[in-house]
Amino acid sequence: MTTTTFSPPNIRKHGLTAEGRALRAVVHREWTIFRRYPSWIIALFIWPIIFPMAYILSSQALAGPNGGGLLIFQRNAGTTDVVGYIAIGTIIWMWQNVVLWNVGFSLREEQLRGTLESNWLSPSWRFSLLLGNSAVQMVTMLIFIGVSLLEFSLFFGVRFNGNPLVVAVLFLVSIPSIYGLGFAFASIVITAREANAFVFLVRGLVMIFCGITFPIAVLPQWMQGVATLLPQTYIINGFREAMLNGADFATLWPTIQALLLFGAFWLALGFALFKRMERRARQTGALGQY
Repeated sequence: MTTTTFSPPNIRKHGLTAEGRALRAVVHREWTIFRRYPSWIIALFIWPIIFPMAYILSSQALAGPNGGGLLIFQRNAGTTDVVGYIAIGTIIWMWQNVVLWNVGFSLREEQLRGTLESNWLSPSWRFSLLLGNSAVQMVTMLIFIGVSLLEFSLFFGVRFNGNPLVVAVLFLVSIPSIYGLGFAFASIVITAREANAFVFLVRGLVMIFCGITFPIAVLPQWMQGVATLLPQTYIINGFREAMLNGADFATLWPTIQALLLFGAFWLALGFALFKRMERRARQTGALGQY
């Protein structure tokens, strides 16, 4: 009598190449879903004009018939370009808002589709689920920001006269803070299974404390102190200085340093919360709880 011994298959360890394929698969899936809804693409051309319009018209009304209020605005904001000032603030706010909805809600959306558990059981790096969604979202936001700047130049005559290299560096150092917050948000949402209240809270804080339509110098001292703790304050002010006042690297270096620190903090916090959620999912089976 002979016995047959079954040995386990030779499972190759996953390396960077395998993880890259998994990440590309997530990117391909998210990009395919995005292209299946043309209204999402149309929104990239409509929202840059619709959303800031209320603030622009209100600012013109508050300035008075002769524009006397602009002197006070210039003293606090450092520029008379009200439309450009509002444009940059609202673009950054919408960038953060979209990241909170798309990246922050991405794992919960996977759960609602019924695909999160199966993807979680795959041998790939689970954090790639967030990274893939973020990569597609970043491409769409680049389109959104480009369309926004073009439309403000064409329809409102705003002149963005900053050094493109300085603006590009500011954009790169802003990414970790914006998306690190999105990663942290996604981990909290998959545990709490509720996103709306959190989104409204965070974007409300940014709108009130970071001065998307007004200089934070007009806020009470304690509110200005809170504003210095939010990376969006530095992102908005940095882009305004670079794109409206033509600030150079030396002028913006303190802002760049602050954003690098904020970015490191939020990326570390986002990854730590994700690992915490990952451990909780293994212990409690939270992924299958709706």
